[in-house]
Amino acid sequence: MSNYHVVMEAAWLVRDVEDIDDAIGVAVSESGRRLNEADKEYVDVEVGLTDCPACGEPFDSAFIAASSALVGLVLEIDIFNAENEEHATRIAKSEVGGALRDVPLEVIQTIETGEGDDDDE
Repeated sequence: MSNYHVVMEAAWLVRDVEDIDDAIGVAVSESGRRLNEADKEYVDVEVGLTDCPACGEPFDSAFIAASSALVGLVLEIDIFNAENEEHATRIAKSEVGGALRDVPLEVIQTIETGEGDDDDE
């Protein structure tokens, strides 16, 4: 059994906003509140980055049209004692997806962080 650090991307929709900073603030706040209400305080939430197609420089992953914003969030969680990488990603999606119902999630990175506890001894 191993431990893993799983990074996911979420697409968060924010309505009735005029400013990118407000949209990002609402998305991070609402997602954090929903995770905390589900006792998932251990999930880290940050705004994602997107590379500019023209210059390649990263910028906040948020877009506003018609007073509605789509904000890309990055969610990070540590998974302990998973059988393998696939098992860790399934656990992570289940943990976070249960708290953030109807929010699209995609695993973007899974890193093995070490050996887990062996209960077989």
